[in-house]
Amino acid sequence: MIFNIIKTLHIFSVISWMAGILYLPRIFVYHADPNISKETYSTFKVMEKRLYQFIMLPSATLTWLTGIAMIHFIGLEIWLLVKIFFVLLMSIYHFYCLKWLNNFVNNNNPHSAKFFRLRNEVPAVILICILVLVVFKFF
Repeated sequence: MIFNIIKTLHIFSVISWMAGILYLPRIFVYHADPNISKETYSTFKVMEKRLYQFIMLPSATLTWLTGIAMIHFIGLEIWLLVKIFFVLLMSIYHFYCLKWLNNFVNNNNPHSAKFFRLRNEVPAVILICILVLVVFKFF
Protein backbone atom coordinates (compact mmCIF):
# COMPACT_ATOMS: atom_id res chain seq x y z
CA MET A 1 0.00 0.00 0.00
CA ILE A 2 2.75 2.49 0.99
CA PHE A 3 4.75 1.58 -2.12
CA ASN A 4 1.75 2.32 -4.37
CA ILE A 5 1.23 5.72 -2.73
CA ILE A 6 4.90 6.58 -3.20
CA LYS A 7 4.80 5.32 -6.80
CA THR A 8 1.68 7.39 -7.54
CA LEU A 9 3.35 10.51 -6.12
CA HIS A 10 6.44 9.70 -8.14
CA ILE A 11 4.51 9.40 -11.41
CA PHE A 12 2.61 12.63 -10.69
CA SER A 13 5.80 14.54 -9.86
CA VAL A 14 7.61 13.21 -12.93
CA ILE A 15 4.74 14.31 -15.18
CA SER A 16 4.72 17.77 -13.57
CA TRP A 17 8.48 18.13 -13.80
CA MET A 18 8.58 17.03 -17.43
CA ALA A 19 5.75 19.40 -18.36
CA GLY A 20 7.76 22.28 -16.92
CA ILE A 21 11.11 21.19 -18.27
CA LEU A 22 9.68 20.82 -21.77
CA TYR A 23 7.72 24.08 -21.65
CA LEU A 24 10.27 26.47 -20.08
CA PRO A 25 12.80 26.32 -22.96
CA ARG A 26 9.89 26.86 -25.38
CA ILE A 27 9.10 30.10 -23.54
CA PHE A 28 12.81 30.97 -23.80
CA VAL A 29 12.52 30.60 -27.60
CA TYR A 30 9.93 33.38 -27.71
CA HIS A 31 11.63 35.39 -24.98
CA ALA A 32 14.89 35.45 -26.96
CA ASP A 33 13.16 37.08 -29.94
CA PRO A 34 14.78 40.53 -30.26
CA ASN A 35 11.57 41.98 -31.73
CA ILE A 36 9.28 41.45 -28.73
CA SER A 37 7.99 44.44 -26.79
CA LYS A 38 9.31 45.42 -23.38
CA GLU A 39 5.94 44.50 -21.87
CA THR A 40 6.03 41.01 -23.41
CA TYR A 41 9.63 40.59 -22.26
CA SER A 42 8.52 41.38 -18.69
CA THR A 43 5.56 39.01 -18.96
CA PHE A 44 7.86 36.18 -20.02
CA LYS A 45 10.08 36.86 -17.00
CA VAL A 46 7.12 36.37 -14.65
CA MET A 47 5.92 33.25 -16.47
CA GLU A 48 9.36 31.66 -16.45
CA LYS A 49 10.03 32.41 -12.80
CA ARG A 50 6.68 31.05 -11.64
CA LEU A 51 6.98 27.94 -13.79
CA TYR A 52 10.43 27.20 -12.40
CA GLN A 53 9.76 28.15 -8.80
CA PHE A 54 6.26 26.74 -8.30
CA ILE A 55 6.14 23.75 -10.65
CA MET A 56 9.57 22.59 -11.78
CA LEU A 57 11.55 22.87 -8.55
CA PRO A 58 8.97 21.27 -6.22
CA SER A 59 8.18 18.50 -8.70
CA ALA A 60 11.87 17.76 -9.35
CA THR A 61 12.44 17.57 -5.60
CA LEU A 62 9.44 15.28 -5.11
CA THR A 63 10.57 13.13 -8.04
CA TRP A 64 13.95 12.58 -6.41
CA LEU A 65 12.51 11.97 -2.93
CA THR A 66 9.89 9.47 -4.08
CA GLY A 67 12.38 7.79 -6.43
CA ILE A 68 14.83 7.28 -3.60
CA ALA A 69 12.01 6.03 -1.37
CA MET A 70 11.00 3.45 -3.98
CA ILE A 71 14.55 2.08 -4.04
CA HIS A 72 13.89 0.91 -0.47
CA PHE A 73 11.11 -1.34 -1.80
CA ILE A 74 12.51 -2.55 -5.13
CA GLY A 75 16.26 -2.46 -4.53
CA LEU A 76 18.95 -1.39 -6.96
CA GLU A 77 19.22 -3.15 -10.28
CA ILE A 78 21.46 -2.29 -13.20
CA TRP A 79 18.59 -0.83 -15.29
CA LEU A 80 17.70 1.40 -12.34
CA LEU A 81 21.28 2.63 -11.96
CA VAL A 82 21.31 3.54 -15.66
CA LYS A 83 17.94 5.28 -15.21
CA ILE A 84 19.33 7.26 -12.27
CA PHE A 85 22.19 8.36 -14.53
CA PHE A 86 19.67 9.77 -17.02
CA VAL A 87 17.70 11.42 -14.21
CA LEU A 88 20.96 13.07 -13.13
CA LEU A 89 21.39 14.35 -16.69
CA MET A 90 17.83 15.70 -16.56
CA SER A 91 18.65 17.40 -13.26
CA ILE A 92 21.73 19.02 -14.77
CA TYR A 93 19.56 20.26 -17.63
CA HIS A 94 17.07 21.52 -15.03
CA PHE A 95 19.79 23.69 -13.46
CA TYR A 96 20.89 24.94 -16.88
CA CYS A 97 17.30 26.15 -17.27
CA LEU A 98 17.77 28.10 -14.04
CA LYS A 99 20.98 29.62 -15.42
CA TRP A 100 19.18 30.67 -18.61
CA LEU A 101 16.24 31.99 -16.59
CA ASN A 102 18.58 34.12 -14.49
CA ASN A 103 20.14 35.51 -17.67
CA PHE A 104 16.71 36.76 -18.71
CA VAL A 105 15.98 38.07 -15.20
CA ASN A 106 19.20 40.12 -15.37
CA ASN A 107 18.46 41.25 -18.94
CA ASN A 108 21.64 39.49 -19.99
CA ASN A 109 20.60 36.70 -22.34
CA PRO A 110 23.42 35.98 -24.82
CA HIS A 111 21.54 33.21 -26.67
CA SER A 112 19.33 33.23 -29.75
CA ALA A 113 15.92 31.68 -30.21
CA LYS A 114 17.60 28.97 -32.32
CA PHE A 115 19.86 28.10 -29.37
CA PHE A 116 16.82 27.47 -27.18
CA ARG A 117 14.96 25.65 -29.95
CA LEU A 118 17.82 23.15 -30.14
CA ARG A 119 18.15 22.87 -26.35
CA ASN A 120 14.42 22.21 -26.12
CA GLU A 121 15.01 18.76 -27.67
CA VAL A 122 17.46 17.60 -25.00
CA PRO A 123 14.96 16.71 -22.24
CA ALA A 124 12.75 14.83 -24.73
CA VAL A 125 15.66 12.58 -25.72
CA ILE A 126 16.60 11.97 -22.08
CA LEU A 127 12.96 11.25 -21.22
CA ILE A 128 12.73 8.65 -23.99
CA CYS A 129 15.82 6.91 -22.60
CA ILE A 130 14.28 6.88 -19.11
CA LEU A 131 10.96 5.54 -20.37
CA VAL A 132 12.61 2.73 -22.32
CA LEU A 133 14.56 1.71 -19.23
CA VAL A 134 11.46 1.77 -17.01
CA VAL A 135 9.25 -0.15 -19.42
CA PHE A 136 11.74 -2.80 -20.59
CA LYS A 137 13.99 -2.93 -17.50
CA PHE A 138 16.88 -4.19 -19.56
CA PHE A 139 20.60 -4.10 -18.77
